[in-house]
Amino acid sequence: MSNTLEAIHLLEKSLQNLLSNYEFLKRENEILLQNNTSLQKELLEKEQVLDIQKKEFESLKIAKTIEGSSSNTKDTKLKINSLIKEIDKCITQLQE
Repeated sequence: MSNTLEAIHLLEKSLQNLLSNYEFLKRENEILLQNNTSLQKELLEKEQVLDIQKKEFESLKIAKTIEGSSSNTKDTKLKINSLIKEIDKCITQLQE
């Protein structure tokens, strides 16, 4: 009889440990999910800032080239040509 009681107590203790571990892991998972969400949001914001800065840098390069700087002249000409092509496409679509 005492072996059966000991087995039951051991089983109860094991179940309590499992439940305790489950609750701990559940809380930890929630925290990690929250951290993941906030980090993804932060990453998205940083990517948006980076895109804006890249566009500003390209505009600055174009401005410097137009200003008379001899560096990046080829890049500026290519950019202007691509902008002209885009404008032509827009005009064509508006005329249709």
